[in-house]
This record gives sequence, C-alpha cells and structure tokens, in this order.
Amino acid sequence: MPHPGVSLGKKEDKLGIRASSTANLILEDVRLPPQSMLGQPGMGFKIAMQTLDSGRIGIAAQALGIGQAALDCAADYAQKRSAFGAPIAKLQAIQFKLADMSLALESARLLTWRAAMLRDSRKPYSKEAAMAKLAASEAATFISHQAIQVLGGMGYVTDMPAERHYRDARITEIYEGTSEIQRLVIANLLLKEYQG
Repeated sequence: MPHPGVSLGKKEDKLGIRASSTANLILEDVRLPPQSMLGQPGMGFKIAMQTLDSGRIGIAAQALGIGQAALDCAADYAQKRSAFGAPIAKLQAIQFKLADMSLALESARLLTWRAAMLRDSRKPYSKEAAMAKLAASEAATFISHQAIQVLGGMGYVTDMPAERHYRDARITEIYEGTSEIQRLVIANLLLKEYQG
C-alpha cells in the first residue's frame, strides 16, 4: 500500500458480484497531514451521508441493469422453449410473470431517473435516491427470482445466466443501506415534509 499503516485484508469469497473483488481496508495508526482532510472539521458525518445519497442512485442503476438482464433472459427463453406444441411465452401464466417483471423494472427506472435528474439539478434528492435504490433493488431481486421460475430447472443451473442474476441482485438490497434503512430514510424525510 502507498501509505504506512494502510493494508488490505483477504479477498472475500462472495455469493454474487463475483467479478468485483471485495476486501477489508485496514487502517492501523495511520497519520495524515491536515491538508489531507476532506471537507471542514466536524462535517465528516454530513459528507458521508451525502456520499450515500449519490451512491444509492448508482446502486439503483446497477440493480436496473441486473433486472433488465434477468428480464431479457426470461423473455428470450420463453420464446424459444416449447411445451405442449407452442412456445411457453404463449402461456398466460408466463405472460403475467413477464408483465409483472417489466412493470417493476420500468417503475424503478423512472424513480432512478427522477433521483438522478434532481441530483444533476442540484436540488434535494435524499428521499428520491432512497426510493430509487429501494424500488430498483427489490425489483431486481423479484425479477431475477421470476426469471428462474420462467426457466424452470434450467434457471437453477450455472449454464444459464438466470442464477447469476439472482445472486447478483441480492447485494443491491444490502449495500448503501439495506431496504429497511431506505424505508426509514424515506419515512423520516416524508414526515419532515408534512411538518413544515
């Protein structure tokens, strides 16, 4: 590492997002000069929270990509896989699944775009970022789960990408704040709007 006292822990073996390495950053007796401080003294928590707001939009976008890939996989398979002499995409049960998957994805996409637009406009966006992250991450998990259902047994094997999408979607409900934390953030900011 380029600075004394800074080191990396072991590389973690994760359930999903396996193409991205994850390790602990270890800080032991690290001393930095005052000019290395980010922001003003006493403002660290506020800066960290602002970083989370921006990060939530990024996680929402990541979740949208995972959800889109899972939907694409399911729709493609449904059109190619035949049962009872016709593609399973002709079955109402499969059509309903695909419709619900698309609805969840597009709803989350609009929330994500709104949060990004507010951020780009330098307007308050904490609530919208939390809403986008919550909607997109839960949509990605739902869509990837439904994709496995559409693929049936083939959705469970590593030869098909559906199982990877399911594993990858799961982390989006955890990092940058769990779904429960997003609900707390949304409720807190919503109630503040009604107070003032």
